[in-house]
Amino acid sequence: MDYRSIVLIILGILAVVFFLKLYFSYFPRPKFSYARLAARVGIFSALASVLYVVPIFSINLPFLPPFLALHFDEVPVFIAAYAYGPWTGLAVLIIKTIIKLPFTSTLCVGELADFIFSCAFILPAAFIYQKKRNLKGVAIGFGVGTLAQLIVALVLNVYAMLPFYMFVMGLSYETILGMCQSVNPAITDLGWPYAFMAVLPLNLIKDAIVIVLTFLIYRSIGRLLHYEGDKKRRAAN
Repeated sequence: MDYRSIVLIILGILAVVFFLKLYFSYFPRPKFSYARLAARVGIFSALASVLYVVPIFSINLPFLPPFLALHFDEVPVFIAAYAYGPWTGLAVLIIKTIIKLPFTSTLCVGELADFIFSCAFILPAAFIYQKKRNLKGVAIGFGVGTLAQLIVALVLNVYAMLPFYMFVMGLSYETILGMCQSVNPAITDLGWPYAFMAVLPLNLIKDAIVIVLTFLIYRSIGRLLHYEGDKKRRAAN
């Protein structure tokens, strides 16, 4: 990914923020309904799917194997989960994953892994924020979610996902190890060296970027998205 792609990603995020603000400026106090919630799930699922499916939004790092890439589809999911609750975030995750399946290049193994890791990242944070809606809740949620995802990603990659991937794709241990060592000789085997030298840095970098983007965007449009605030404003009028 070159600098032009990065600029396009930034411009796309700014455009999403702008149009969401424009929409809610015309509909500042919508009355909650399940139909409206379904529409919101659809909107955030579409945004997440674009970030997940379109190759331009995927970034390969030079020191990581080519089958590991950064993607930021968790940002819309996080925003939906924070605004409307963790179950809404889960619905967005499910829809986003289903939309990606026809485009899979890993016989659905990568999508299954992404779904599990995203659940471990987003759902604990959303449940914590649901109970404590302030900056402290945001910080604790992000911290717990990051820790949960790192543990799940490390353990599952070593004991389940990577062996399953090799089985489904029909690739040998030596082939996968060669792909890893071609970019990072420090990966001496596909056990914990792979986990700590590939899975850990990938998730740390990705989680840091997702957290910053989620915080900045939600900070800008959170009050517009959160329908529960409408009741307080109507009561004050």
